[in-house]
Amino acid sequence: MSFLTLASIVAGIMFGIGAIAAVIRIIRGPSILDRALATDVLLAIAICALGAEMAVNKHTDTLVVLLVLAMFAVVGSISISRYMGKQDAS
Repeated sequence: MSFLTLASIVAGIMFGIGAIAAVIRIIRGPSILDRALATDVLLAIAICALGAEMAVNKHTDTLVVLLVLAMFAVVGSISISRYMGKQDAS
């Protein structure tokens, strides 16, 4: 087994554990802000996993998917913060 294969397996396991932890926080989170943060973490894990897959397989086919995920993360965070800001002001 080569080093690249071993590193890919270890990275995949770490991404999987992080994604499971984020999903648990999305389900159990006591507040909407906990759920929003966990959603951002899950999107960041997905972006990193796709970037690692692109690096291992030496292609850029999923670069557009990375950009769309990053856009959703930013727009989602801004939307939730604006909603929570209006809710706190009331």
